[in-house]
Amino acid sequence: MTAPPRARIVLLRHGRPSVALTGILRATDLARLADAYRVAGIVDAPPPTTRAVLKDIGMALCSDLPRSRQSAQALGLGENPVADALFGEAQLPHFRHGRIRLPAALWLTVLRLLWLAGFSRNGESYAAAKRRARSAAQRLIDLAQIHGSVALVGHGVMNHLIGRELSAQGWRCSLRPGKDYWAYAVYEAN
Repeated sequence: MTAPPRARIVLLRHGRPSVALTGILRATDLARLADAYRVAGIVDAPPPTTRAVLKDIGMALCSDLPRSRQSAQALGLGENPVADALFGEAQLPHFRHGRIRLPAALWLTVLRLLWLAGFSRNGESYAAAKRRARSAAQRLIDLAQIHGSVALVGHGVMNHLIGRELSAQGWRCSLRPGKDYWAYAVYEAN
């Protein structure tokens, strides 16, 4: 008799968004950029290796953001994948005023570091994102126990936080993701 397959959770990052996070920006530009990024779709297609990891997935989910939904559709996970704001990206805090001009990549780095230190103006606090990741991980675990395997087409930071919660609950990461679009991690129940 063959043993049943282990429960498996795939955390996958969405495709390349249609909004480029480049250029020199003032602090006052950050709100506009955050709004544009929130509604951005995707501009690329998933690589074959990403499609292959989703073979035999029992259930697919995504966040409620357009880039996540479109990525799930591009992966062939259905026209209306199960979408939930619980899996949305951790909202980056930002300033609405100020004249400082920095490259977008530097703004993103500075704001994420400030976020880790407790800054959450116009965004979600780190503590709130961690609580949401804990709830998201538990939901994925519950669904994986029902369906055998679950895929989440989500976002870089939130997938990282969810992955940490899965590891803390004893799930083993058999494949660690890169930070690129379409990157994925595979977690298996012990």
